[in-house]
This record gives sequence, structure tokens and C-alpha cells, in this order.
Amino acid sequence: MENVYVIQPIQGDNYKELHEEIISLIESAGAAYCGTIYQVIREVNPATFIGAGKAEALRQRLQDLDVTVVFNGELSPSQTLNLSAALDEKKVIDRTTLILDIFAQNAKTSEGKMQVELAQLSYLYPRLRGKGAALSRLGGGIGTRGPGETQLETDRRHIRRRIGYLREKMAETEQRRSLQTERRKKNEVRTIALVGYTNTGKSTLLNAMTRSDVYVKDALFATLDPTARKLNIDGIDFLLIDTVGFLQELPHHLIEAFKSTLESALNADLALIVCDAKGNYEMQLKTTTETLDAMGFEGKKLLVMNKSEGIVDANGFPPESLFISAKEGLGLDTLRAAIRAAFSQDYADVTLFVPYAQLSAYAKKKKWIVERKIAYSEDGQIVQAVIPSVYLEQFRSYLR
Repeated sequence: MENVYVIQPIQGDNYKELHEEIISLIESAGAAYCGTIYQVIREVNPATFIGAGKAEALRQRLQDLDVTVVFNGELSPSQTLNLSAALDEKKVIDRTTLILDIFAQNAKTSEGKMQVELAQLSYLYPRLRGKGAALSRLGGGIGTRGPGETQLETDRRHIRRRIGYLREKMAETEQRRSLQTERRKKNEVRTIALVGYTNTGKSTLLNAMTRSDVYVKDALFATLDPTARKLNIDGIDFLLIDTVGFLQELPHHLIEAFKSTLESALNADLALIVCDAKGNYEMQLKTTTETLDAMGFEGKKLLVMNKSEGIVDANGFPPESLFISAKEGLGLDTLRAAIRAAFSQDYADVTLFVPYAQLSAYAKKKKWIVERKIAYSEDGQIVQAVIPSVYLEQFRSYLR
């Protein structure tokens, strides 16, 4: 197991939360956290970010240890190389590289794997420097070099070509997903996206609501590829979609890289923002809403406080919070009712009277509605039903 040492810059009030996150990220990557050095940053050192004095102190502390150093922030290409040189050529990575490594481990579908590779190559390309930066570790073969062409130039050419190919494939995937979205809208299937901070129990909630067995793990970014399952509430079918979790200061280019996956949330009719009621829910909510806003999400939202078993005092929580425990199955009926209410304008609860003489004409239309109860009179059927608002006019003559 790889041992990891953290450099934690102190630049704002949230450094403690970021430090807790980086430890969770390290563990999610399958490595072992073994220590931290903190550094107050008043002015960023352009060469090593933390400054020569702190780099020397860190070198002395780590000189007899076999560790990888993770900088809990984003380093420029030159800062990564300079910091590695200052630490006796120890491996140095930053927060983004660690997140990408976790993404690579958790991508299961071909689309997810393509997104990870595209993000990795886009991040690696400006960081290639000099000899020794070959791509063998990425599994990509390099063709025969031309006369006078350096290894670095060959690597860059290979990356450019591969990035172009992956972007073309992702564009095809996005077009296919767009067609699926249009088909759902045409069929009047409402979509609900589970969004929120990573590891707040979204996959557990998906399983609890739909009686599925989607993979669940107590780790950051355990879910990378979007997962959709049918959810039936009062006879109405919805599509419930689990998405990749968000994280504090998730780099913008990573959001862009995974935009095709996140579009399942962007195009949803309703977003269930899932927070950990026993964790720092204020930070989780802020991170999620800022990410949704950055994506341009304009749909409806419900705030779900998961892992709320044992909480008896709701003071301090946002007043619109819905308290549930996906693991214990608590509050799920209340959540279903709230989802149904969120779509109240899209569906009408009606009573229909269908004369027996018109049953044949009615039978051709009833595929658009949900019949809940049917009673019979001397002259026809009395039907309690739910009708999508767009089809209501088709049944105007039957309304009682």
C-alpha cells in the first residue's frame, strides 16, 4: 500500500475541512495517510508554491521515508517538478491528480473510462517536461519517431491525437444521450436526479427508493457512471438517476470533463439535493448548489437530509429540509409525497365518467393515463385516474 504525506496550505477558513477531505480521498484511492505538514500561505511562491524554507524543512522530515507527497491544492506543471526536485525527487502530485486516480479506479462503463482518460490526458499534456515523461504508464503506444524528433515532442503529438479521438467519441455519446432525453420527454417520463456531495448516501437512497442493488461503498466517488432506475409513485413512473458526487473546490476543468455524465442531472426535471444530516451539511449544500448553478441547472429542487436517524431537533436545519434515513428506510414515504407534490402541476387527479357506448374510443386513449380505481354504474364506468396535464384536454368530455 502506498504511503502518502500531505502538504496542507492554509489560505482560508475552510482548510480543516479540505484536510479532512484529502484524507478521505487518499483512503478512497487505496493508499495510507501517514502525516501532514501545514503551511500558512501569504504569498504563493511561483517556483514551489510553499517556499524554499518550508520545502527544505519538509525534505528533512521525509528524507528517510518512502512516501508520495500530495499537495492539497492545484500545482502548476513547473511547481510540481520543482517541488519534487526539492524533496529529493519524491513523487509529488496535487489534489486534481489524486481525484483523477480515484475516477480511474471507479469508472466501470466505456463512457466513464473515456471521460477519465480524456481528463487525465488534458491535465497531463501541459505538464510534460523533458525526457522521462513517456506515456507507457498510460498504456498508450508511441509510433516511430521522425528524424530529430524528441521523446517529449512524440509524447505531445500522441496525446493531441488521442485527445482528439476521445473528444469525437464523447461527442457521439452526448448526441446519443440527447436523443434518449428527447425520447423521455416525448413519452412524458419525468426524470429525477440524485445530486450532492460525495458519500452522502445517494446510491443507498436509489436502492431504497427503487428496490435496486446498485453498488454502494463508503468511499468518495464510489459512483462515477450515472445509474438510472424506474421509480413508481402512486402509479406514475419516474426515472431516478444517481450521479457522480461533488466535492469542495472541484476544479472547473474536471466539471467540464465530466459534463456529459453530469448532464443527466442538468436535464432532470427535479434534483434531490442529498446532504449528510450528521455531517457538515451547510458546506455540502453550498458546494452542491454552487456546482448546479455553474452547470446552469434550472429545474426544481428538494433538499433531503439523509442519515438523520436519531435526530430529534430540526432547529438549525434549513426549514425546507426533508429528513430521511435511506439505510434505515425512514422518511421515504414523506419523500415520495414531496416528489409527487413537486410535479403536481404536471399531473391531474381526476374522476372520469365513461359511457359504455364510448368504451372503445376511451380504450385507445387510456394508455396515456394511470387508472387507480374503477367502479361501474348502470350507464358507464367511473374511473379515478391520474392524467398528465398535456393530455388532459383529450379527456375533457369524460370529466365529472
